[in-house]
Amino acid sequence: MQRLNDKTAIVTGGSSGIGRAACLRLAAEGARVAVTDIQDDAGNAVAAEIRDAGGEARYWHLDVASGEDVDTVLAKVADTFGGIDVLVNNAGITGADKPTHELTEAEWQRVIDINVKGVFLCTKYAVPTMRRGTGGSIINLSSIYGIVGAPDIPAYHASKGAVRLMTKTDALLYAADGIRVNSVHPGFIWTPLVEAMARDSEQGVEGFRRHLDSLHPIGHVGEPDDIAHGIVYLASDEARFVTGSELVIDGGYTAR
Repeated sequence: MQRLNDKTAIVTGGSSGIGRAACLRLAAEGARVAVTDIQDDAGNAVAAEIRDAGGEARYWHLDVASGEDVDTVLAKVADTFGGIDVLVNNAGITGADKPTHELTEAEWQRVIDINVKGVFLCTKYAVPTMRRGTGGSIINLSSIYGIVGAPDIPAYHASKGAVRLMTKTDALLYAADGIRVNSVHPGFIWTPLVEAMARDSEQGVEGFRRHLDSLHPIGHVGEPDDIAHGIVYLASDEARFVTGSELVIDGGYTAR
C-alpha cells in the first residue's frame, strides 16, 4: 500500500528509536523522507537503508534548537524534494532526573530548547512552504506525560505538556491553510534511550523492563513501530478530518 505517494516528509531525531521507525514506515508508504538528526552516522545509515529498499531518502544534520540551522535545512529539503508535506517533530531529550528545586537553570533550559523551541522552530519554517503547496500534516511527538503527571524529570514533563497545547494552537491557526496539526502521546516505548536507562538502573535490564511492562494494562511496553504506524496514519489523507487531536498510543497507561 502506498498511502503517501508524492509526499515529502521531514523527521527530526530520525536516526534511532521512534524517529528511525517513522522514517522507515513513511518511506515504505511511498514518501520521500528527509532524515534529520545530530547523529550523522546513524542518520546516514537510515537514509541508506531506505534507498536500499527502493525508497527515496536523504540525510541532513539538523540541530532543532538553532533557528539558523532549521531555516537552512528545511529550505534545502524543500528545494531537493520539491516541497514539504509532512513534518514529524520527534527530536527530544529526557534531561536531568532531579526534583524541581535541584535542577539548574541550564539543565531546565536545555530540555526546553530542544523539546519545545525545536517544535516551534521547525513548525515556523515548515508552514510557509506548506502554505505555498496544498497544505500538509504536522505531527508533534508529545508523551503520556503531556497528559498526566509523574514525580520525576520535571523539565521533560513540562516540555511535553507545552507541545500538547502548541499543537492545538497551531491546529487552529493553520486549519484554513489545509495544514493539520496533531500530537502523538506514546507510553513507554523500548527504544535505545529507554534500554540505556534500563542498563543504568538498579533492577538491571530485565527487571527494569518487567517494571515498565507492569505499568501498562496491555501487559508490555511498546515498540517503535507501534508509534510509527500512528504517525503514518496522521500523515496520510486518511486523517484529512483530524486536526488538533491527541493520538494516545500507550497500552492503556492513561486509561487508569
